[in-house]
Amino acid sequence: MKTWLEFNFHNCATMRVADDAPTASLLKDMFEPFLTSGLDQDRYDITVTGDLEPLQGVAYGEDTYQYTDRMVYIGPAKVQIVLDEGGFRLNGRGELLVWVLPLIDRVLATRNVAWIHAATVEYRGHGICLPAWGGVGKTSTIAKFLKLDDVGFMGDDWAFLSQDATLLGYAKPMFIKPHHRPIYPHLFQDKRKPLVPPRLSKPIGRLTTLVHPVVTQYPRLARVTRKWSPEHMMVAPRDAFPDARISTAAPLATAIFLERYDGSSPLLMEKDKRWMVSRLIGNFHAEITPQSQQAITALGAASLLPIEQYFQDKAAVLDRALEGKPVFLLQVPRAMSADQASDVIVEQIQKVLALSGIQGANGAGGGDAVSGNGYSHRSRLSAPVVLGAR
Repeated sequence: MKTWLEFNFHNCATMRVADDAPTASLLKDMFEPFLTSGLDQDRYDITVTGDLEPLQGVAYGEDTYQYTDRMVYIGPAKVQIVLDEGGFRLNGRGELLVWVLPLIDRVLATRNVAWIHAATVEYRGHGICLPAWGGVGKTSTIAKFLKLDDVGFMGDDWAFLSQDATLLGYAKPMFIKPHHRPIYPHLFQDKRKPLVPPRLSKPIGRLTTLVHPVVTQYPRLARVTRKWSPEHMMVAPRDAFPDARISTAAPLATAIFLERYDGSSPLLMEKDKRWMVSRLIGNFHAEITPQSQQAITALGAASLLPIEQYFQDKAAVLDRALEGKPVFLLQVPRAMSADQASDVIVEQIQKVLALSGIQGANGAGGGDAVSGNGYSHRSRLSAPVVLGAR
């Protein structure tokens, strides 16, 4: 008789994973904040196993796909996705994290929650959302934010945003890299493995990305590679921030998209809701792996989930969530180190929060309040401005 690991994503989606599936260990590590037991339900939104189901009466999409009206089999990866009464069954012998991500994303969108790629903190009861490209400095920025008073950690990489504008945390394991040494010195005092010099971190990261599709087909090899990779350390947030408060939910106050650019000074620009919705969807899709993207393509190619519906439903959730909320683009000079950039990012965000009337931001004791339908100072930032050049 199978036994299962159970996961509950903010009471919006459930997943069970067969504990004898080769991917069980990885999914347990990565979704540990949502690990639970004793869920009283007959059906789960997502079921993950290591056992492929029989294929009968299939059609063929060249040499890549075999599919029916309820199932698609992705041949090169030996992965099977089956529709299951509004949810999915995912089967395969490899590490299935990259394949399960878009399935969770889809289920959540049908429950009015959008999965986003962003660093998030709760500041004095307000949710601060910082979507960004990888390498911009999210992990460093979170460390600097937590030095302020009354800040709760929500996540450094992934988060969820519900249509009622509630920011939902995801305190997943953090990946600490060599350039984080000045920011997280306590994590380098007793290193469990040697890390490459910072100048080699990016080349090795690119190599890791190239071999990732092959490595994930062999869970034991992938586990060893993940543990001993010289590119990073995988650290629990509680170890990174032993004195921090972990926050799971907060009403969204603002969303600020972070990116590097070729200028010499930080540049803060107010944007509209439509722009931010597009950025959030595009950034999430770009940051998931090619295998995750292929899962979306496979579901669309087999007519199990039209691609346009996948994105439209998520866009509708984000459109409602961002209604009346102040949203910005913050560009930080590319030449800055992670340490320098994170200082600048926190400084600029504090200025946005002070203008929004959040108590204590940037040393402010008050200020004008946020209006009933959002930001009350749009005219002050209606055009690109340079703030706090360093």
